[in-house]
Amino acid sequence: MKVAVVDYGMGNLHSVFKSVQAARQSAGLNAEIVLTNRAEEVASADKIVFPGQGAMPDCMAALSHSGLGEALTEGLKNKPFFGICVGAQLLFERSEEGDTAGLAWFGGQVKRFAAGLADGAGNKLKVPHMGWNCVRQTRPHPLFDGIGDGERFYFVHSYYFAPQDARIVVGESDYPEPFACAVARDNVFATQFHTEKSHLAGLRLLQNFLNWRP
Repeated sequence: MKVAVVDYGMGNLHSVFKSVQAARQSAGLNAEIVLTNRAEEVASADKIVFPGQGAMPDCMAALSHSGLGEALTEGLKNKPFFGICVGAQLLFERSEEGDTAGLAWFGGQVKRFAAGLADGAGNKLKVPHMGWNCVRQTRPHPLFDGIGDGERFYFVHSYYFAPQDARIVVGESDYPEPFACAVARDNVFATQFHTEKSHLAGLRLLQNFLNWRP
C-alpha cells in the first residue's frame, strides 16, 4: 500500500508526514508513506492525505500552480482520501476568505466566525478559534473506531465549513454555537481540526484511515 501526503507548498506538511508514519508504525502496517509534489505519484498512490495550513486563497493558488489539481480530483473519485484543516476547506465550493473557489467536491461554503463571539458566561471568544475542543460524533464512521464521543482535538482556524447537505456531517464542535468539524461521504473523510497536533486521538484517527477499506 502506498499513501501519498500531498505537498503543494502549503501547510504543516512535515508534521503531517511524520504523524502518518507514526500511525503506520503503531498500526503495524507494511505501507509506503511518501511526501510528494508530483501528480503522477499522487495518481499512483492507494490512499491520499491532503493537508493544508494558512490562507485559503494562497493554498488554492499554490495548488493550481503545482499542477496537482487533476490528480487530486481523480483521487477524490475512487481512493480513500483524508483532508485536514485547509485541505478540508478546499473540498467545498467557495470560501468567504478572499471569495475563493474551492474544488467543489462537497456542496457548501467556508465561512468566517462572526465578530463579537462570547461564551455562555459572556466571556469574549477570540478569532481564530485556537486550542483543544471536544468533538461530538454526530453519526458513526469507521474512522472514529476506538475514539470516544466528545474526545478533544486541536483546532487553529478563523473559518469553518458549512455543508449544504447535513448528511455528510460526522462530527461537530462548539464555538460557541455548533459547527461542522468533520465530514465524510463514500471514500472521502475531512476534518477542520489538526490530527497531527491531536496526540493519541489524532494518531488513532490516522491509524483508522490507513486501515480503512471504503
